[in-house]
Amino acid sequence: MAVTTTPISEDIGVEVAGYSSADFLAPHAAQDCQQLLDRYGVVVYREAHITDADLVTFSRRLGEVVVAGAGGHPEFPEISPVTLDPTKSALAGLRRSTIFWHTDGLTDQIPQKATLLTAREIADQGGDTEFANTYAAFNALPADRRAELEGYRVVHSVAASQLLLNPHPSPEQRAKWDKAPSREHPLVWRRRDGRKSLLIGATAGQIVGMADEQSRAVLDEILDWATQPRFVLHHSWRVGDLVIWDNTGMLHRAIPYEPTSRRLMHRTTLGGEEAIA
Repeated sequence: MAVTTTPISEDIGVEVAGYSSADFLAPHAAQDCQQLLDRYGVVVYREAHITDADLVTFSRRLGEVVVAGAGGHPEFPEISPVTLDPTKSALAGLRRSTIFWHTDGLTDQIPQKATLLTAREIADQGGDTEFANTYAAFNALPADRRAELEGYRVVHSVAASQLLLNPHPSPEQRAKWDKAPSREHPLVWRRRDGRKSLLIGATAGQIVGMADEQSRAVLDEILDWATQPRFVLHHSWRVGDLVIWDNTGMLHRAIPYEPTSRRLMHRTTLGGEEAIA
């Protein structure tokens, strides 16, 4: 089957059709993928049906693969099953917060480079994934607004994301959240290659030195700007799809689906390569 590569929109996403699992092991496959990732932010390999073994090998060719740890795949520790079914993953209960726009690892000094997610089973209703390009969103802002935002620093925390799910936690719950590490980052991340992206989303709780109400208003305004349709890709999953996204410049979220859904994804994560400065 011939391989075709089709941009999804001007600002985000490219679809690759015609790949099989073996094609990901070709010498040029990882380099081709990285070039598409740099240009479009999200690469969709439609119905490629990559095997777990090939997923791990391909991931390693793209970067350093993070071992999943607790809740990982019993045969391939690099793979994390993503599901709401507690019999399939020990982390099922933590997936609820993924319905909010977020970037993985913003409580770390070095966020993950990229994520690879392939669909083993899909939901009957819901369960799609959306991505928003924060490189494009920043570039589209007026020059004076870009300059203003570059002066802000934001505190990212687990508590900020959990308050979206439970705005009235018990003192014990809040204390548990506050024990998790928090991190202060610039609102605008200037990369070594000169590109700039917005560091916003569920973990963004407070702009340093700004009153709470004003801080929340600014963060909400910027999130609304970055997630308007022109910057967003809505991916409707088919079994066998493999989607890879640049975690350093894309927000993502899962469309809600039932906890009883059979939806099951296999995910690998690439370790970060550039600290936020």
